[in-house]
Amino acid sequence: MGERIRIDKWLWHARFYKSRALAQHAAASGLIRLNGARVEKASAGVGPGDVLTLPRGRAVVAVRIEALAVRRGPAREAQTLYQILSESVLDPPAVAP
Repeated sequence: MGERIRIDKWLWHARFYKSRALAQHAAASGLIRLNGARVEKASAGVGPGDVLTLPRGRAVVAVRIEALAVRRGPAREAQTLYQILSESVLDPPAVAP
């Protein structure tokens, strides 16, 4: 089995969340999927090749982890940690007339 780190740490390094606490909350909330399975613990391990599906604003994005980082670097460096596989914008709620 290859190298792995906590999902909350990776999400913070990859700049999906502004703080590690926000990444921990998102991971524990059950909104993120790891290889299709719902994540409910911030301590879940991730590594290169894993696919994450997570909310991002009004969209849902699927990314493949390409690399792990040892620190939270600049945005340009963070973008090398993953590849976006798909992004779907959620439809606005229907308003009854």
